[in-house]
Amino acid sequence: MQLNLIAFAVPLFVSLMLIEFIVSKKQGKQLFRFPEVIANVNVGIGERLSDLFTTGLFYLFFQWVYEHYRIFTVPSGALSYVLLFIAADFVWYWYHRLGHEINIFWAAHGVHHQSEDFNYTVSARITVFQAGFRCIFWSFLPLLGFHPAAITLMLLIHGAYPFFTHTQVIGKLGWLEYFLVTPSHHRVHHSSNPEYLDTNYGDVLIIWDKLFGTFAKETVKPIYGLTKQLGSYSFLWQHFHLFLETGVAVSRVSGIGNKLRIMFGKPDVIDPDIRDMLEKRLLKRNTGTTPSANLYWYISSQTIFTVAILFFVILFEHYEDTGGIWIAAVFILVSVISTGAMLEQKKWVFDLELCRLILAAIYIHAALPYPFLSMSMVVAIVLVVVFYKSLRTFYFNRLYVAG
Repeated sequence: MQLNLIAFAVPLFVSLMLIEFIVSKKQGKQLFRFPEVIANVNVGIGERLSDLFTTGLFYLFFQWVYEHYRIFTVPSGALSYVLLFIAADFVWYWYHRLGHEINIFWAAHGVHHQSEDFNYTVSARITVFQAGFRCIFWSFLPLLGFHPAAITLMLLIHGAYPFFTHTQVIGKLGWLEYFLVTPSHHRVHHSSNPEYLDTNYGDVLIIWDKLFGTFAKETVKPIYGLTKQLGSYSFLWQHFHLFLETGVAVSRVSGIGNKLRIMFGKPDVIDPDIRDMLEKRLLKRNTGTTPSANLYWYISSQTIFTVAILFFVILFEHYEDTGGIWIAAVFILVSVISTGAMLEQKKWVFDLELCRLILAAIYIHAALPYPFLSMSMVVAIVLVVVFYKSLRTFYFNRLYVAG
């Protein structure tokens, strides 16, 4: 069978998250909060899903650069992989640093820093926008003459390391602190403490930060998240609020030069009050109810179900037709939007549930075209539409408590 073994990264990393949770409990540390975990995992699901459609394109882009514009041709061998590792880590440092210092890049990378917790689930907060910008920076590798196949292998290995630096259960690591990015170094990077801002950009090697003057030791307890905390678990808001803030700031000034200075300037040139204005217009929450225990059970089950679907879609992608993959992808995307909206108590969540039911019916009909099964799904959809108001009321009464 032609299975996509990359799919097994999903259960592997989920298992490591669970192990970290158990260890943190034994250490007496409260490192996990339910809404933060769900928000982090939702972003990770979105990123893993987008990889189905972008990884091949990134490879083709690297191949195009290599075949037409490479400056050198780096021969294969052990030494070339050592050089590739150093080059990849160096490029990452500058990609990461500029991701904090340039607004248009920060709009994509900032999603990774929104969580006010710091644990392995935070490592999942990578967006498709961030992956796109990262691909542009990594195109320097085929330009230098490294083969795209070698680059792909190196980036898989190189990309796995940062997962393990997103934790508070591991202290300082002695002599490794001198040259590797450790959890201690990365805790500093993710903090919003004034003394820690704009430091420790390294991915595997910390030497670049020491060389370019952006290194800081962990001396005081970090406070995680943004300097102006987001306070939202909405999948959509998390992905787009920084782009919207940048867009509003750009629209407020005249002249191409001024607009470009905002787009490519540092985040502190954007008026922080813009977010408050946008939240009042676009991020209206229902404050008349509070979540019930049923809500957390339901979100948990839906998240587990969505992760399972993601795993099987990736694993069997070579056996799925294009239409089936797209239907499954939209179902997964609607699911993560839905659970984020549940945490925000959005009134339109029930409509998303109806969309998920319709998508499930279409997928099941395509995969298992049995008349009885298809008719059952149609009947279920018709019943939901006919009894829409009463089912919607029942739905919200089960998930939320008035008052």
